Amino acid sequence: MDLLLFATVAVTGFTASAEFGSYAFVHPVIKRLPRSEHILVEQGLLRTFGVVMPILMTGSLVLTISYAARPDGDGLTEVLRWSAAAVWASGIVTTVLVNVPTNLATLRWNHEAPPENWKGRRNRWEWFQGYRSWAYLAAFLLLVLQLAVTPGVLG
Repeated sequence: MDLLLFATVAVTGFTASAEFGSYAFVHPVIKRLPRSEHILVEQGLLRTFGVVMPILMTGSLVLTISYAARPDGDGLTEVLRWSAAAVWASGIVTTVLVNVPTNLATLRWNHEAPPENWKGRRNRWEWFQGYRSWAYLAAFLLLVLQLAVTPGVLG
């Protein structure tokens, strides 16, 4: 059994699914809530997702880079592996530069009297959440595509 391959696909698949599910199915509902409830739900999600996702996102990047660096690929498989790692890394960069500072600020907001620009900050966060979610999904699909084009891997 190829444990690195299994871990890479399993962890990136889970992480990409969680992020994309949050982006596509949870946050559109939250955005329609009244201001106070919107902020309270965001703060609650930060206390759950905010604990687990940094570990999974970083772990996924380490796994994709480790998998990409393996010497057992040909030209196409290497391109797909490194592309997956690069796309995943771009999601982490936007997370660190945009989403994390907004998350830290959101945790400090008074849900009944947030800063005047709270909605604009959350909307900017949402845009980058969308980017990250699509990037993670694309990276995962690049890994799966690499498996599909590698002779003998899937049978």
